[in-house]
Amino acid sequence: MPTPFYLAGNPLIAEDYFRLQESIFLKEKHVEKKVPSPAIEEVSTAELSEDLRDFVSKYLLPLKLNRTHLFNTRSIPDILNNSYTMGEAVVNFKQLNDYRNINKFLETVNERLAPGGLFINNMETHRVRKDRILKNVPAILRSLYYTFDFLYHRIVPKLKFVRSLYFKKTKGYGRVLTRAEAIGRLYACGFEIIDEKKIDGRLHFVAKKVKEPSFDRNPTYGPLIYLRRVGKGGKIIKVAKVRTMHPYAEYLQQYVFNKNNLKEGGKIKDDFRISRIGRVFRKYWIDELPMIINVLKRDLKLVGVRPISTHYFSLYPESLQRKRTQFKPGLLPPFYADMPKTLDDIIQSEMAYLNAYEKQPILTDFKYLLKILKNIVFGGNRSA
Repeated sequence: MPTPFYLAGNPLIAEDYFRLQESIFLKEKHVEKKVPSPAIEEVSTAELSEDLRDFVSKYLLPLKLNRTHLFNTRSIPDILNNSYTMGEAVVNFKQLNDYRNINKFLETVNERLAPGGLFINNMETHRVRKDRILKNVPAILRSLYYTFDFLYHRIVPKLKFVRSLYFKKTKGYGRVLTRAEAIGRLYACGFEIIDEKKIDGRLHFVAKKVKEPSFDRNPTYGPLIYLRRVGKGGKIIKVAKVRTMHPYAEYLQQYVFNKNNLKEGGKIKDDFRISRIGRVFRKYWIDELPMIINVLKRDLKLVGVRPISTHYFSLYPESLQRKRTQFKPGLLPPFYADMPKTLDDIIQSEMAYLNAYEKQPILTDFKYLLKILKNIVFGGNRSA
């Protein structure tokens, strides 16, 4: 009989073990005796659906079994236990929504994985949760019921003055998470998503360790945020804006760009990071009003190229990068004077403005300001 396979320290019962051997994880040449660790809630492989087995086995079959660990836990000490060796993969069947300290848990998994190691986990998105909890609620009460659930399990945990009471009451179970926040947390904690699939009402994902966590101890959840943008001289400035994206979305710019690319106007196509109310704020520039603070602080001027992230900055040709860093960015960009359609059009528009500004700064900004106001007031052009 093959060497027993320990699931987070618990020997699998024979039925589960042989089912596991036949259907997914086991390759006999990879089996080595494992040292049992303290008991953790046992995962019964008999409860795993065929689709989930297939999804997990696709990534675990090529790995060494003694460097792969399966959990069904929300406990950080379980992951930290030193009686086994972490390495190529960690699979946890407990959903992300139930972790008491999500980032700390993910940082701990990152610590116990080798570079390039895989973390396989799942979550219930807020849309799936809405459908689930409202399924048996009378239609007349649905809006009120879901609003309360969203406020209690989504907003309250992020409010400093009541969050301790919330976690004392709920123990951290069942928080509402958006896909953007969950994936953003993974990226903040040093992972990169390599696969996602909806199985059995949950979003299952495979994340690869690509770096050390960022250890962001002061994540911003409130309506006013400060974004890191490239300013004059290449200096990073913090630009004030009204939040339009879900928390941790700032870590996902490269991820979203790689999956969706750019749409007309140079924006990211089908950007799931933007909240519903955020789309309204963007349409009417409400999100950009706090940038007046940066104008008063003299980080920005009234008219000028848009302050952009380091990722977007890297998409520009070196000639425009050099030209951009010679001058301050602006609150009202030449984009709204020229209304370019593609990234190449935006590059040409900004270069034309900067060349003109370099020769005649005051006159150039005055001409662009008039054209921008004309397009906004009379042309009905809006942000996106």
